[in-house]
Amino acid sequence: METSNCSFEEVDHLMKSLELVVYVPIFLCGVVLNVMALLVFCVFLSKWSESTIYMTNLVLMDLMLLFPLPFKMHATNHMWTTHRRWFCSFLESLYFIGMYGSIYTIACIAVDRWLAICHPFKAKQLRSPKAALGTCVVVWVAVLVSISPIYSFRDASHEDFHCFHGFSRKVWRPVVIVCVEVFGYVCPALVIVCCSVQTVWTLNKSGKLSPQSRACVRIIYSSMCAFLAPFTPSHLAILLQFLVHQGVIQDCKTKTRISLFLQVAMCLANITCCLDAVCYYFIAHEVRKPKYFLRRSTVSQGKATHSSSEL
Repeated sequence: METSNCSFEEVDHLMKSLELVVYVPIFLCGVVLNVMALLVFCVFLSKWSESTIYMTNLVLMDLMLLFPLPFKMHATNHMWTTHRRWFCSFLESLYFIGMYGSIYTIACIAVDRWLAICHPFKAKQLRSPKAALGTCVVVWVAVLVSISPIYSFRDASHEDFHCFHGFSRKVWRPVVIVCVEVFGYVCPALVIVCCSVQTVWTLNKSGKLSPQSRACVRIIYSSMCAFLAPFTPSHLAILLQFLVHQGVIQDCKTKTRISLFLQVAMCLANITCCLDAVCYYFIAHEVRKPKYFLRRSTVSQGKATHSSSEL
């Protein structure tokens, strides 16, 4: 690929090999881990709690992200004919639905846990399996509506093309990138970090951590890792590539490095499908006593309220 006498052929050649090396283990591990998790949540767990509903939704989002990967690997090394353009847009839609659906599901898990630990009295009114299911439905609708414009992100052309590459200039409009960065990353990141920090602080404030509390802390940290590790570099790379398209960055060497950074970051972002498996492992232990944390937080908050009233 060449743009304004700046060649990206070396980057494209490198990514053809790198994507295969990264995608194959991610796809195989991701499918196995997520299918196993789906079986555990849907078959082996007798009771559906708020946590299992959110985690099942996360599994579905991860599977939706994994499904297009074989086609993405094929498109890296092969040109697609023009009659596959709509199928390509469909695959791209599934990919981004899975990605941003995972982001918002992880944010919902953080908020749900924050309610249960930090505001146990309100949690009794706000938390329920029906509320969790309704929230998941809202996430699906919101992501589907947000991703629907992707069908217009490819220019009408009769030439062969690489699927998942070569989006039209409409993708790099300021309004699109601002929405992606703010609503696709910054807002969920703030929610996840703030809720997680407050939840851990509340658990630590209660005194010596019990085994169940330590398990909850591990869940919180693993959820943050499953979000921050894959999605921070990719959205930083999108922002830098946006600056390239806006003409803010014009140096050819810098543009080449940003192109490589973007493709590597987007490639590694798929590892979230495997990182979420850590959350599945911890959640399977937590649901054995689903009301433990809520019960303990209620007692702790009641003691704190009683102490405050005596001052």
